[in-house]
Amino acid sequence: MFGRAHRLTTAGLLMLVTFVAFESMAVATAMPTAVAELDGLAWYGWPFSAYLVASVVGMVAGGDVGDRRGSRVALLVGVALFAAGLLLGGLAGSMAWFVAARAVQGVGAGIISVALYVVAGQAYEPALRPKLFAAFSAAWVLPALVGPLLAGLITTHAGWRWVFLGLLPLIAVGLGLILPALRRFGAPTAAPEGARHRHWWALLAGLGIAALQYAGQRLDLLAVAVAAGGLAALVAGLRPLVPAGTVRLRPGLPAVVGGRGLLAGAFFGMDVLLPLTLTELHGYTPTAAGVPLTAGALGWALASQLQSRRPDVPRVRILRAGFALLAVGLATSALVTVPALHGWPVYLTWAVAGLGMGLGMPSLSVLLLDQSPEERRGADSAAFQIADVTASALAIGTTGVLVAAGVAGVLSFEAAVLTAVAVLTLLAALGAAAAPRAGSRPAPEARDTATTLAAT
Repeated sequence: MFGRAHRLTTAGLLMLVTFVAFESMAVATAMPTAVAELDGLAWYGWPFSAYLVASVVGMVAGGDVGDRRGSRVALLVGVALFAAGLLLGGLAGSMAWFVAARAVQGVGAGIISVALYVVAGQAYEPALRPKLFAAFSAAWVLPALVGPLLAGLITTHAGWRWVFLGLLPLIAVGLGLILPALRRFGAPTAAPEGARHRHWWALLAGLGIAALQYAGQRLDLLAVAVAAGGLAALVAGLRPLVPAGTVRLRPGLPAVVGGRGLLAGAFFGMDVLLPLTLTELHGYTPTAAGVPLTAGALGWALASQLQSRRPDVPRVRILRAGFALLAVGLATSALVTVPALHGWPVYLTWAVAGLGMGLGMPSLSVLLLDQSPEERRGADSAAFQIADVTASALAIGTTGVLVAAGVAGVLSFEAAVLTAVAVLTLLAALGAAAAPRAGSRPAPEARDTATTLAAT
């Protein structure tokens, strides 16, 4: 993988993965300071949701561009949009500008996440691909461990804008390392017809999420109509993108995809709220407020290693344990609202939640490959990621609505945090209860019907 033929391409791919991962992990630490400077506390959830919703569109569009124009064009477009989002975000003078920049950045990140795997399939022979994918996973560990702390230090001593602007030259270096390899790959001779309109469905789903969040921000009678329209758009947009029965967690692949959404939504909904809570309720500095996120990343990394050493344990059992640990970590994080404890229990409780993610995420990935037939593995993997980011956007949007209600005086800030904890804990508990469905295979007749419905 680091031989003469691949070393520059490998280094470039790993650099891009690392920088995208760092930005994902670091932004939560810098966000309280950014929104305070931009006078946008009531819109706290929008930068996160805009990024996630746009990344859904980017994933689908990236697959389409890669299929029709080739991996070189897809990666160049993705990196250009991601860099443009970083530049616009770092220069933002208002909250609206900042949210728009995060949306541009999200589209780029979604395209990159798909294009990297296309490049891997073209540039590396089959024997090297497992090692490369393992390296991709490892490239997320270091940013997860040091990203929040480093972002806190940058925010404190240089300013939050440099969390965005500082990555631009590094991303240019990573792209420069990959470009020589990409010149060898042309556009595909044929593209699957079914993918042509998928990005429009993804955009419709994203607009539905945005409408639901906007309705929550208004908190008036008009919000009912906006919420109804948003829900209709979300359902219509997701139906062609995920397996039939995903929302109902029907046994088999739908439960696997739906489980990914529950796991990601429950965790990341609280992950973005913790730094703000510690800052608002206990006066933490950006650096100190980011440390619990590092504790969660440590728990995630530790549990991931532990589960890989026990292939004899049924995956469903590990998945249920992961959901249970996440529920415990979420529920006990409610202690952050107790004034006398000064927020310190979340250093431990969020590590417990990270343990749950470390058990649950790999287990769902293994179950996905087990449940997905070879001819649908690409589409099913895309649905897997779409469920992740869509559920995360909805959960983060819900958190943002509660924060806005606290700012507006409808709730106290403590009550808003406790309500968020209750909702997210319920999601994790639902995942634990439904975990056995992820290991069930539908009967052949039911599977054929499900395939027909999904195609329709």
